[in-house]
Amino acid sequence: MAFKPLHDRVLVRRVESDEKTSGGLIIPDSAKEKPSEGEVVACGEGARKDSGELIAMAVSAGDRILFGKWSGTEVTVDGEELLIMKESDILGLLA
Repeated sequence: MAFKPLHDRVLVRRVESDEKTSGGLIIPDSAKEKPSEGEVVACGEGARKDSGELIAMAVSAGDRILFGKWSGTEVTVDGEELLIMKESDILGLLA
């Protein structure tokens, strides 16, 4: 099933964080927080102004992003857990 977000929404795949701390301790799954870093899978066309003019998206598929802890709605697409969120929920791009 192909999924294309509408308007100013993006489809994001979470990027798993390291399983060890900087000191070398292994973090069990039960103590891990959900990562707030991800990769953009697909983007909508962008939002529209009141005049109907399209506002282009600042992100594109393949970009690595940072987003808020409680951002987005979890969905399952082709058996994979993904997030759908508004572009405004994205905090920034990771280089």
